[in-house]
Amino acid sequence: MTQIRNIAIIAHVDHGKTTLVDKILHQTKLFRENQETGELILDNNELERERGITILAKNVSVRYKDVKINIIDTPGHADFGGEVERVLNMADGVLLLVDAFEGAMPQTRFVLQKALAMGKKPIVVINKVDKPNCRPDEVHDQVFELFFNLDATEEQLDFPTVYGSSKQGWMGPDYKTPTSDITYLLDMIIEHIPTPKIDVGSLQVMISSLDYSSFIGRIAIGRVKRGAVKVNQPVSLVKRDGSILKSRVKELFTFEGLGKIKVEEVVAGDICGVFGIENFEIGDTIAEFENPEGMVPIQVDEPTMCMLFTINNSPFFGKEGKFVTSRHIRERLEKELEKNLAMKMEDTNSPDAFLVYGRGILHLSILIETMRREGYELQVGQPRVIVKEIDGVRCEPIELLTIDVPEAFSGKVIELISQRKGEMTVMEQKGDLTHIEFNIPSRGLIGLRNMLLTASAGEAIIAHRFKDFEPWKGPIPSRVMGVFVSKEMGACTAYSIGNLQDRGSFFIDPGDQIYVGQVIGEHIRPGDLVVNVITGKKLTNMRASGSDGTTQITPKRNFSLEEALEYIQEDEYLEATPKSLRLRKVILDENERKKASRQVEMAE
Repeated sequence: MTQIRNIAIIAHVDHGKTTLVDKILHQTKLFRENQETGELILDNNELERERGITILAKNVSVRYKDVKINIIDTPGHADFGGEVERVLNMADGVLLLVDAFEGAMPQTRFVLQKALAMGKKPIVVINKVDKPNCRPDEVHDQVFELFFNLDATEEQLDFPTVYGSSKQGWMGPDYKTPTSDITYLLDMIIEHIPTPKIDVGSLQVMISSLDYSSFIGRIAIGRVKRGAVKVNQPVSLVKRDGSILKSRVKELFTFEGLGKIKVEEVVAGDICGVFGIENFEIGDTIAEFENPEGMVPIQVDEPTMCMLFTINNSPFFGKEGKFVTSRHIRERLEKELEKNLAMKMEDTNSPDAFLVYGRGILHLSILIETMRREGYELQVGQPRVIVKEIDGVRCEPIELLTIDVPEAFSGKVIELISQRKGEMTVMEQKGDLTHIEFNIPSRGLIGLRNMLLTASAGEAIIAHRFKDFEPWKGPIPSRVMGVFVSKEMGACTAYSIGNLQDRGSFFIDPGDQIYVGQVIGEHIRPGDLVVNVITGKKLTNMRASGSDGTTQITPKRNFSLEEALEYIQEDEYLEATPKSLRLRKVILDENERKKASRQVEMAE
């Protein structure tokens, strides 16, 4: 029987996880010499390539010296922590990847904590030693300290360290002497990562992930903990709540290279895909038919943010998307819940609107972006944090925010974060950057990234992770300026926009189609202003169309999806369709809006 090693690669965003997996695939001759593979083979999702981040955990396997190594590439963002926690269940050891300049970052800490608590054996890879001003020795000491602070066992503290550069494709025991390839790392994996611990007893497979094939349907992916699973074998599915469903294994797959191959049997220790199991969820156990024994289900951190998802009911409804009804949106969200453990959904009083809970703005915006690209039209409300009652005290989620910024901007950054109820805990010099840590309410992070990047001329490196629920910190100032709201429906004109430019900035270009109640710009003063931007210039015999000179118009302000979500207020929606992102008021009619605000004032 082939020896097996199961490893997960964990690291902060952009420290080179996916690049390293690429190099391992090339090293183990998975491709023909002349085969064009491109960069970042595993980030095959369009969104992942655009943003340069991994969103979904991926499984691949390579063979080296007659050992099968199952590699799991994990996301680095804390927003996708649910993904990481799931897949760590399948691994016996972890490769902790650390940037030789940046050192251990908040997300490194977040995923490492999870891995150590599960008792995984670590190998530390200090990557990017080819960077100028890198500091591998300091980073190594820092990582050791981090292990110590996270209560690692003696065995875990005795971790091997590998230095190298994924980009240049070499790994070795010393950063000063580059090697020719990454065989040193593969040797370390075989030497230090334990073979899967196989318990004696009846069949148990923990479902940690799922795959979907348009030909056969849902495939349960998990690691065989004990026993063996065979094709056509009758099995029991033990649900989270303890109920048992009887089923039969129709097909079995194991991971080979980048794909899957059909097999007749999978023994304990290997990772496999099982087809034929009905109604399974992540966290369920596939067990013996006669005397099923369930495993402890996967525990995932609670969501910290929620958003209202509703159907698109703007005047431009149905022009771009093909899935527009509440039934479409509900089905798509339910499909997402199946594989996204850290997400929850609740019905509201309205049949057209749903409350969706997630880990953060990025987590929810990736879902919205994916739905847009699939052809859905929807509207989403302002992101709100989840508030809990703990021992009779109103509590809110607090995040640990770390910022690396040039010294010249540090004062401005501290001032901005203090306004949002952030408390500074650490401030130290790291090379030419100042490293600052804060405890800040999750509410304070909404809209903060843009402000920090503006204040630091785009130099700030920002990262955050969930810390805990703490007592409510009081009110936080939100958007100060009011907005321009369209009074008419039609195509806006350069003439009207030019006349209003001294009052604020616009989010539209001349010629764009707009509707009544759409938010089309930002006012320079507090308070909203209803404006007409579709009137053209009146021509008479005395004034020719071109004699007054052309109007100089400032280019419109473009919002990314995250920026738009951070910008909107309580009384606004973001309309997301396949081709457009529009901001609008919840109540489009001006008179209705005034009535509603008067009623709110009277109620208060």
